[in-house]
Amino acid sequence: MSSIPMIEQTAGKGAARVAARRGPGARGGRSAHGSARGPGFLTYGFLGAVLLASLFPLYWSFLVGSHDNTVLSRGIPLLPGGNFLANAAKVFDSIPFWKAMGNSLIVSCVTAASVVVFSTLAGFAFAKLRFRGSKGLLVFVIATMAVPTQLGVVPLFIVMSKLGWTGSLWAVIVPGIVTAFGVFWMTQYLRDALPDELIEAVRMDGASMIQAFWHIGFPAARPAAAMLALFTFVATWTNFFWPFIVLDPSNPTLPVALQLLQAAHFVDYSVVLAGAVLATIPLLLLFIAAGRQLVSGIMQGAVKG
Repeated sequence: MSSIPMIEQTAGKGAARVAARRGPGARGGRSAHGSARGPGFLTYGFLGAVLLASLFPLYWSFLVGSHDNTVLSRGIPLLPGGNFLANAAKVFDSIPFWKAMGNSLIVSCVTAASVVVFSTLAGFAFAKLRFRGSKGLLVFVIATMAVPTQLGVVPLFIVMSKLGWTGSLWAVIVPGIVTAFGVFWMTQYLRDALPDELIEAVRMDGASMIQAFWHIGFPAARPAAAMLALFTFVATWTNFFWPFIVLDPSNPTLPVALQLLQAAHFVDYSVVLAGAVLATIPLLLLFIAAGRQLVSGIMQGAVKG
């Protein structure tokens, strides 16, 4: 039979056999000799210090953005002021903020989705399929990570110009639809997290390889795919170099639009940093919304490993 319910039943039996071979000691996070020790005071202290150091740049931006343009000449402020909303209004009046945010949202979402799909497909092929030259091809893909991005800017701009995409969001989306890091990330995860027995079981049941990927490989890759999507979204959202080159000032992404706040001879750093805080708010909301899924994904991946 080649029906989907039979595939899922076979996959479930294969998972049960794999769990049985691993033994009772691998079912939980505790060893057979006793319960696992929790993190100590030094661990929490170190993590708290890292958290404070990570939040300090954002707090400093909010601190300066909540004062007027003379705050830095008066010394280092210690408490927020009351001008943040006024400075935010200046940001909205000075640049096409909402259009730039919409462009960044489109580019980041499309790029993250495409990177996850194509990288998972490539990772599944490299990790579980046997074909001639697979190891050499994977090494070549990984080696491209060592090539500086700046070396490809001129030929890439020529290609975008030939296609007539300069000034369009396609010129930012298409070059990033798949990344070498994403392929490497998914290959390493699927190699350890997806047992070969599951693929063999569904293949013997009559499923095609694409069915095996969709019903077995992709669900197994969800924890790593969630992390890859988050990394790609953040990297695309904050990318400035290539969008600044290929996009017009009338159709910018958010980092390019914020750069326009510094185009004058006099730079109002309170307005610039207020704009930086506004651009960071969507990322904070994303981390808050996806935090629980990301933590559960990391824990699930740790148990599988």
